[in-house]
Amino acid sequence: MTGAKTAVDWLASVAPDPAACRRQWERNPMGVALLPAGKAWDVLMLPDRLGCPTLDVLSRVLDQPGPVLGGFGDARTGFFVPPGTAARWLGTGVRTAGRGTWIVVPYPGRTSGGVRWLIPPDGSGTLTDPTLLELAMHEAAAELATGDHRPPTDDGGGYGGR
Repeated sequence: MTGAKTAVDWLASVAPDPAACRRQWERNPMGVALLPAGKAWDVLMLPDRLGCPTLDVLSRVLDQPGPVLGGFGDARTGFFVPPGTAARWLGTGVRTAGRGTWIVVPYPGRTSGGVRWLIPPDGSGTLTDPTLLELAMHEAAAELATGDHRPPTDDGGGYGGR
């Protein structure tokens, strides 16, 4: 469970009171905490129709993309990217969480009702490169437009297996 502990410490480090954040995660029956974006990471939230295929493309070209959340109550996929990305990002249908915003984050290794990790953080601080994310989005959109998108599998080959 060292990986989960490290991931918890990494995520909680952005909280105003990291120890209180860890306690909240432990006591909250939903297993979620509200954390500020814009310190260690920003989040780009894509509509699920594009987000899941984008994650599939990233998983084919990267050994380990940065953390990715699924859910957000309205079918969104959230990619953790370097701080400052949200302020510079332009994209139709892409919601951003950066400095001055807060995001619901599930405890690593637990499943909560509305938000879950598609790719959990490993605690190392790995984030998805925004340029690679944009290229993956273009590739995914092209695959969707031509009908060439390969659905994710549960055999470890796509986001469903993580």
